[in-house]
Order: sequence, then structure tokens, then C-alpha cells
Amino acid sequence: MNKSLSITMNQSKEMLAKVPEITLYFWITKLLTTGMGEVASDYLFENLNPFISAPLSVLIFVAAMILQFKVRRYIPAVYWLVVIMVSIFGTMAADVVRVGLGIPYIISTIVFIGALTAVLITWYSKEKTLSVHSIFTRRREIFYWLTVLVTFALGTAAGDMTASSMHLGYLSSGLLFSILLVIPALGYRFFGFNEIFAFWFAYIMTRPVGASFSDWLAASQAHGGLGIDKGTVSLVLLIIIILLVVFRGGSPAKSLEFKDEKGKAS
Repeated sequence: MNKSLSITMNQSKEMLAKVPEITLYFWITKLLTTGMGEVASDYLFENLNPFISAPLSVLIFVAAMILQFKVRRYIPAVYWLVVIMVSIFGTMAADVVRVGLGIPYIISTIVFIGALTAVLITWYSKEKTLSVHSIFTRRREIFYWLTVLVTFALGTAAGDMTASSMHLGYLSSGLLFSILLVIPALGYRFFGFNEIFAFWFAYIMTRPVGASFSDWLAASQAHGGLGIDKGTVSLVLLIIIILLVVFRGGSPAKSLEFKDEKGKAS
């Protein structure tokens, strides 16, 4: 019994080591990846044939995800490569819904909210927790990345909805979502917000914040932006991300629970 439990705990630690600790550098890097993925997706779409850029992005996304599932511990370069590709893929998914299918941003935003709700409800019903500190099984890791993917698509649609459909513009949208991003941080620190709720609330908000500000940098002045080349914005953000990952890659998240071979908390 004890030997079996010890083996299970060691395996749990190995799986858990694939998820980074939630620190200030985590949030900074996350914000940068959202902005980089938004602009990079637009750059690829505008400068490459969509029939080339879309399959290529999907191929790299799938390859990065396979690599992430194969590694036995948290490797910053692998983890953040997946996040970047999820960002690009999530942006393309939202753009396909709007441009390819002609569905308004407000409808796609509602659809992605429904999809995210369904994923979170299913995750919780199966695992009884949504904590990133308890991802030490393959199924929880799948739920984690599925949730991340949907949050990126949702954030892209929501940011475009406020900027375009609601005519707020990219800068005003970025400021609006920045205020919303502060709510879970203040709520958790001063008003007793649930930690898991605060984390996923903030995680969702980082996408429209990063995407709105990056769009503001890259959009033409006629569309309320600064008119900086999308390729330049993407490259600069990528360099900063690489520097943060190399020098501040972070430690793996620490588990709050382990389970024995019967699935009981220990």
C-alpha cells in the first residue's frame, strides 16, 4: 500500500512538473503571448496564402502539443511554445468564425462563452476541481489545454467585438479589459474571491488585454492604431517572450493534493 502510494505520488509530481508556478512573470509572459499570437496570426494571414498559413499553423500547433504531452516535466521552452501556438491557433479559429462563416463577433463571443462553460463544467464534473495545482493526470492535462485553447478564442472574439462591433477601438478596448483584469486580483486579495475562480477570470481577461493593445500598435492610423508593421510587433514581442522564458522560465506549480491508487485524497 505505502509503496504503491509512493509510486503514485512520484508519478503525480512528474506530471505536475509540466505546469508552471503562477507568478508575476507568468502573467507578464502570458499577456505578451496573447498579443504576439494575435498580431502574428494577422501577419501570416495577410502575407501568406491562407491555404498555406492556416495548415502550417495547425501543423506546428499539433506538433508543439504532442511534444508537451510527451515530456515528463515542466520545460519552459516547450510549455510557452504551446501557449504561443495556442494563441495563434485560437486567433485563427475566432477569425474563421467571423470572416469565413460570417458570424458576428457578438454571436461568436456568446458561442465561445458557451463552449468554455461546457468545458469547465465537464472538467469539474469529472475531476471535482479546476485547480491548476492539481493537474497530475493525463485527463486533467487535456482539460487544462482545452480550456486554455477556448479562452484564447473567446478573448479574441470578445476583444474584436468591443473594438469593432461596439466601436470602442483597440486602445479603449484594451483599457476596458485591463480594468476587468484587475477585478479578480483585487477580489482575491481584499474580498475573499475563490482562488480558482480568480485565476480563470484573470486568465480569460489576459487574452483581450494583450490582443487589444497589440492590435492598437499594429492597426493603421485610419483605424485608430499606431500603424507599426505587424511583423515588427510580432518579432519584438517574440524576442521579449524568449528572454523572459530563458531568464525567468519559472518553477513548476506545487501540488495541493495527491491521490492513492483508489483515488482518495492523501
